[in-house]
Amino acid sequence: MATTLVWLSKIRNEFYRMQFSYLSYSKNRVFDFICLWLLPIGFLLLLSDLYFLPGRSIHHKLYYGLFSIPTLIAIILRPRELKDILREPLVLGFILLSLWSIVSLIWSNTQDDFVGLVRPALHMLMLYFGCSLMVKYRADILQPLFFSAAIIALIATLYNLWVFLPNSPEARMIGAGAFDNPLLSSHAFGFFCIYWLALGMTCKRAYVLLIAAPAFLIMFAAILATGSRTPLVAVVLAMVWLSFICWNRRSLALISMLVGGGIVVMTMFSEMILGRGSSFRIELWQMALVLIEQRPWIGYGYDAALSLQPQGIDEILSEPHNFALGVLYYVGILGFLPWLFMQVWGLYSSWRHRVQPLFILASAWLVYGIGAGLTEGGGLIPRPKEHWYLLWIPLAVIAALNINLRLKTLRGRAVNRLPEPAFKTLEAHAQVIEEDGLGPKVLRLENGNFLKLFRARRCYTSGSFNPYSERFAVNSERLQAIGIPAPKILDLYLLTDGSSAVLYQPLPGQTLRQVMQSMGSASVRQALVERFGKFLAQLHDKGVYFRSLHLGNVLLMDDGEFALIDIADMRIYPSPLRNALRQRNLRHMQRYPEDRRWLFEEQLPELLQGYATLASPTAVEGLRQQVAALTQMAKV
Repeated sequence: MATTLVWLSKIRNEFYRMQFSYLSYSKNRVFDFICLWLLPIGFLLLLSDLYFLPGRSIHHKLYYGLFSIPTLIAIILRPRELKDILREPLVLGFILLSLWSIVSLIWSNTQDDFVGLVRPALHMLMLYFGCSLMVKYRADILQPLFFSAAIIALIATLYNLWVFLPNSPEARMIGAGAFDNPLLSSHAFGFFCIYWLALGMTCKRAYVLLIAAPAFLIMFAAILATGSRTPLVAVVLAMVWLSFICWNRRSLALISMLVGGGIVVMTMFSEMILGRGSSFRIELWQMALVLIEQRPWIGYGYDAALSLQPQGIDEILSEPHNFALGVLYYVGILGFLPWLFMQVWGLYSSWRHRVQPLFILASAWLVYGIGAGLTEGGGLIPRPKEHWYLLWIPLAVIAALNINLRLKTLRGRAVNRLPEPAFKTLEAHAQVIEEDGLGPKVLRLENGNFLKLFRARRCYTSGSFNPYSERFAVNSERLQAIGIPAPKILDLYLLTDGSSAVLYQPLPGQTLRQVMQSMGSASVRQALVERFGKFLAQLHDKGVYFRSLHLGNVLLMDDGEFALIDIADMRIYPSPLRNALRQRNLRHMQRYPEDRRWLFEEQLPELLQGYATLASPTAVEGLRQQVAALTQMAKV
C-alpha cells in the first residue's frame, strides 16, 4: 500500500511539473512574440498609418490592439521587466504627471467619466513601456522601422502633393488618409521632414545623403503646402539643434541652408507667413494667462472646461494654442514641473549620448515638437493623434534609449574614422590571423590587440542600418552582462572604403576545436564534451542564439571557462530558446566534419548528459531526435 502511494505521489508530482513546464514555455512564447514581432508592427503603424487610414478611430484601435494591450500583457507575463523601466527619470516624470492629473479630477468640472479620462494616460504609459521592451529585445529593428515608416510617409506625401498641385495658391493642403486639418497634417509632415534631415546629418555613406536630401525637400514642400507657419518655426529650431548636437562639416552646410532657405521662403511665401498676422494667438495667450493667474499652483483640473473667444472671431476655442499654457491651466505649476522636467531631461540625456545616432534623431524630433507646441495645441494627455508626433513619441523613444543604453543593448561608444594611411600602417606591422579573397579579416596588432574587419557590401543588407562591427561590440557587452565571457571591446572604426572594424582585446586560451585536436585521452575528451554540453544549455537557457556556433568559435580559456568569439552573427532572445531554435543551432554544428564526429558520433551521450543538467527533458529529447535524424540522412 505504501509503495502504491509513493508511486501515485511521484506520478502526481511529475504531472504538476509537466503542467508548470508547459505553462512556463507558453508564457515565454507569448512574451517573445509580443516583443519581437507585435510591438514593432504596432509601432510602425503608429508612426505611419495616419497617412493611409480613412479615419482616426481605426488609428486608435490599431494602436490599442497591436501595441498598448500587447505591452500590458507582456508586463503581466513578466513583471520583473518593470524594475529597469521604472528606474528611468522620463518614465517616472510621466507617471508623476499622470498621477497628479488624476488627483486633479477632484476639483475638475469635467463631465466625462473617470475611466474614460484615465484610459489615455494608461495607453500613453504603455507607449513608454512598449518602446522600452521593443528596443531591449529588437534594438536592431529600430532604424529599419523608422526608415520604413519614413518611406511610407514619403510615398503618401508625393501622392498628396500631386493631387494638390491643381489647386489655387490660396488653398491649404490637408492630405489624404486620416488627416482632416492643415495644421495637424503639418505635424506629421514635419515629423518625417526632421527624420530625413537627421539622417542626412548622421549617415556615414554618401548614397544615403543622396536619398535623404530630396526626401527632406519633398516633406518640407508638404509643410509649405499646408500653409501652416508653426511647423516652419519648429523646423528651424530642429535645424539649429542638429547643427550643434552633430557639429561636423555638415553643420556649416546646414546653417548655410537654413539662412538661404529662410531667404527663399520669405521671398516666395511672405504673404502666407505674414498675411494672416498672429491668428489671434496673442489674444488667446493673454486670456489663458488671466485664468491661470487665478489658480496658479493646482490649475482647474484635468479635462476642465475651457472657453476662449477673442474679439473678432465667432468660434469658441477650447485650447490656448500653446502646450505649456495648456498644462498650466489644467494642472498648474505642480503639474507643469514634471512636464517641463521630461523635456529638459530628454534633451540633456540626448546631448550626453550624442555618439548614438538614435539619440540625435529622437532629440531633433523633441525640439521640433517643442517648437510646434509654442503656438499649437494645449491638451494635456491626448489620445493617439498628430500631437503624439510632437512630444510623446520622441520622449518615449528617448526613455527607451536611455534604459537600454544602461542595459548595454545599444552601442554607447563613438565610431571613429580610420584614414587609409593609418590603416595601412597598422596592417604593415600586424600579423594576419584570418583572410579571404578580399584581403585580411582579422589582424593581430603589435600590442597584441585584434582588429576585425567587416567589408562593405555592394547590395542592400541589414548591415546598412546596423553595421556588423557595431553588432559585434553590442553582443560582446551583452554577453558579459549575462555572465558569458566575450572579448573586451576597445574601439570602433569606419574605414575610407566604407568597411567597418572593431578593435578588441583577445581572451587568453584556445578554440575548443584546437583543444580537441590536441587531446589524446578519450576520457578527458568525454569530460570536456560534457562540460561543453552544459555550456551549450546555459547559452540556450539565457536566450543566446549564436548562428555561427561551432567548436572554432568557442574558446576554452586558461582558467578553464568557456567563452564565445566571432559573435557578430548572434541574437539574444527575451526567453530561453524554443526547441526549434535549439535544434537549428545543432544542425549548423553538424556541418563541420570534425565537430560532428566528436560531438554527435563519439561523445553524443556525454554531450546530452551535460546538456541535461540545465535543459528540460523535452529539449534534450528533441536534440537527441534531431541528431538521430541527421545521422540517418548522412548514412543514406
